[in-house]
Amino acid sequence: MHKFILTCLLLLIGFAQANVALPVAENPELEKRVQAISEELRCLVCQNQTIADSHADLAIDLKNQVREMLAQGKSNKEVTDYMVQRYGDFVLYRPPVKNTTWLLWFGPFLLLTGGIGFLALKLKNRQPSDELPEAEMQRAAELLRSDADTSADIKEIK
Repeated sequence: MHKFILTCLLLLIGFAQANVALPVAENPELEKRVQAISEELRCLVCQNQTIADSHADLAIDLKNQVREMLAQGKSNKEVTDYMVQRYGDFVLYRPPVKNTTWLLWFGPFLLLTGGIGFLALKLKNRQPSDELPEAEMQRAAELLRSDADTSADIKEIK
């Protein structure tokens, strides 16, 4: 009987999972603002996630810092400006278009246009190779003849 209970408990262990407890919001309006700003700030560790989606220690610290600043009465813009001043435009999940981020925004389109232009030039300057030189044609005919002779010899042997 004990073995049966132990086996059941071992099988049920896979279903038991610990999840990170979400902070209980004392002020639901504040938490909505924290969430909105957190979705606009990039996790500096993960780089492809917002701090709202990331579970990295730095992202949690940044989210707590946003919460504290908002609790102090700062506006969303003031919090975002502080983060940009401290970490640069990289912290923004959607950085603004300006001189320092121009290549980030338009670089992929420039590369695509350049690649298509390069391909078009290569295709335009390509020499048509419809006909083989005469020496190559004779060599190919000779190989075909010798191949036909060999296959005929094989058929005679069978």
